[in-house]
Amino acid sequence: MQVPQLLVLFGSQTGTAQDEAERLGREARRRRLGCRVQALDSYSVVRLGRYGGDPPPDFAPSDGGRLSEGGGGMRCREGTDQGCQRPYIYLCLVLEANLIREPLVIFVCATTGQGDPPDNMKNFWRFIFRKSLPSSSLCQMDFAVLGLGDSSYAKFNFVAKKLHRRLLQLGGSALLPPCLGDDQHELGPDAAIDPWVGDLWEKIMVMYPVPLDIPEIPHGVPLPSKFIFQFLQEVPSIGAEELNIASSAPQTPPSELQPFLAPVITNQRVTGPQHFQDVRLIEFDITDSNISFAAGDVVFILPSNSEAHTQQFCQVLCLDPNQFFTLKPREPGVPDPPGLPQPCTVWNLVSQYLDIASVPRRSFFELLACLSQHALEREKLLELSSARGQEELWEYCSRPRRTILEVLCDFPHTAGAIPPDYLLDLIPRIRPRAFSIASSLLAHPRRLQILVAVVKYQTRLKEPRHGLCSSWLASLNPGQAGPVRVPLWVRPGSLVFPKTPDTPIIMVGAGTGVAPFRAAIQERVAHGQTGNFLFFGCRQRDQDFYWQTEWQKLEQKGWLTLVTAFSREQSSWSLRLRILTSVLVVTWDLMTPALCLLVHPVLLWVLSSWTHCASYQQMERMISGPLWVPELQTVNRNWRPETHPLPGPWSQLWKSRKKTPMLEWEICQLQEELLRADGPQRPMRTASVTALHPGPWPWGPLEHRYQLRFLAGPVGGRSCLPFLPCPPSLGTWLWALRERGPCARRLSLLSLLVLELLGLVVIFMPLLLLGVLFMLLDRSTH
Repeated sequence: MQVPQLLVLFGSQTGTAQDEAERLGREARRRRLGCRVQALDSYSVVRLGRYGGDPPPDFAPSDGGRLSEGGGGMRCREGTDQGCQRPYIYLCLVLEANLIREPLVIFVCATTGQGDPPDNMKNFWRFIFRKSLPSSSLCQMDFAVLGLGDSSYAKFNFVAKKLHRRLLQLGGSALLPPCLGDDQHELGPDAAIDPWVGDLWEKIMVMYPVPLDIPEIPHGVPLPSKFIFQFLQEVPSIGAEELNIASSAPQTPPSELQPFLAPVITNQRVTGPQHFQDVRLIEFDITDSNISFAAGDVVFILPSNSEAHTQQFCQVLCLDPNQFFTLKPREPGVPDPPGLPQPCTVWNLVSQYLDIASVPRRSFFELLACLSQHALEREKLLELSSARGQEELWEYCSRPRRTILEVLCDFPHTAGAIPPDYLLDLIPRIRPRAFSIASSLLAHPRRLQILVAVVKYQTRLKEPRHGLCSSWLASLNPGQAGPVRVPLWVRPGSLVFPKTPDTPIIMVGAGTGVAPFRAAIQERVAHGQTGNFLFFGCRQRDQDFYWQTEWQKLEQKGWLTLVTAFSREQSSWSLRLRILTSVLVVTWDLMTPALCLLVHPVLLWVLSSWTHCASYQQMERMISGPLWVPELQTVNRNWRPETHPLPGPWSQLWKSRKKTPMLEWEICQLQEELLRADGPQRPMRTASVTALHPGPWPWGPLEHRYQLRFLAGPVGGRSCLPFLPCPPSLGTWLWALRERGPCARRLSLLSLLVLELLGLVVIFMPLLLLGVLFMLLDRSTH
């Protein structure tokens, strides 16, 4: 009887989905299932096949038969007379020969951003949603989808839901409904994953039974490692430069597998010495790197662990940092770890590959418990890896951000007995960090600049927490002996700026988020493009106003319109009003005169609602004057969205605003309506409300307390004191009495306080008497 085969495909951005996929792979191997775990883009969905003979000579696969941008893994050479029709015929036949032959597939995919797929499944995502795929393509496949997401986002687990529906459309048979793991759950994604995985294995073992003569591997027994470490007795004849995973002069554009070693030119702090955060402007030399980028692109940097942490890790695990080794796969067909040179030293493995500064996941404790030989430590590790111990695991690791190195130090007997073969199974690889490029090649040729905020914060642990990449970059000193190099590569970003020179751009960036806009402004200024409007916000002008001199020079030359906001130097109300009025001014300048007459009342209405103002007319009085051009005086002042419908997109804007539940402006409007409903039922005598004079204690606090209860005018006027055992007119008369002089004011406030205390006594006296009665009855029974 043949062993059933299982394929686990994952799409992961931060490593969580990959960790869950490898966890499923380990469980499958324990159940004696043949299992492969691969990233979605690394799986060869299509491959070169034959149809009626050998393929034509002008037909060749690209990327080794994997998915590519242009043709799903195949393309036609230029200059052929067949065109691109025959290759696509071969493509359909290859799909039938490869993808559909997988009997059992589990998809583990995360959702990034606003419903976007991870980077390592984007090619598969484009391929699976092709309209040319027949509806019976996957009719022989049984599948299950496990999704990871965050319910605080609008498109929660959008990728998993959409992939599940698409696989059903292509004829696939779903074993279970999709599992939607939620990172916001108090127990994390495992709260939904654990029961779903249990049901999944029960169904798989019924549909795909293994031979009876092959027993399952118990959970306490560790699985064989993926690789075998073969330590070299002799030092290989290889230079230190050849051990690096990157190249300093690549022939092709750098990538993740072959990054460019860029020398660091400058590394300067751009925040003031009194500022709480250390922000660095770092410049790299990319001469002869084949790197080209535009505004909005991002640079990926591969960090390294610090020397102190690397040395401590080698001491805890009793490893020789200068020992050379090579890796041998334990099973055939397993690829070598990407980016790891061979032969390699233990120091290079720990410092540049193993992420010992990351927070360990649940799978880390599961494998560590299997490798532990110490009874007490093994019992604690099993508790932390169990389902009932997830709350304790959160308190021990996730909440204080305890690292893998610190966990190994807490379990010294287990750490000292870890075989080197399990290092790659136990500790994940260091992931690259993405930074927005803050410069343009037109302004700084052969240079690349980034703005980095050094991550440092304190938890309940004694040692502060440090960001791996930001702290490593901040520690680099270009002035030391020898060049300081950083492995990096560039990818297109999500920000796309218009290419037409007459298109104005409004850019809003706070703090280090202004970095990509600096690159865009430099690029547009180099092309002579005006209409650059930048809204920049930070805490203080003299502490974290990045590129202040550069912005002011561009503003003086007419290339830039700059609007700043400093949160620690202005009140929240004045800051909000200043920013919104600046937005209106900029928007007004960019519109045609005919459109301005239509938009002005709409903007006034939105401004009055979203800034907590009492009325439309009040906001109009506040911002009228030299801020607005004279043509605005001819606008219809009686415009309202309820009575005058808006044309085109403005109508949709108002509808979406009306549909938004319980915004702040709705809450304020509701409070105002409730106060009006609590007002007098008959006309009241109008009396001027005197200004509130704080005065000495306790008269100032008392007057402030009761002024909130007695509102003059049409909004109030009737007593709304709780526990007041008197007619409402008495409270109103006492409140009005305070305007007759200082003595009358004190007498009025004291009378109101006495009445309120009397009301409390009246309310609670029956309860007190009832309690005394129960005590007497209880004594009488005894």
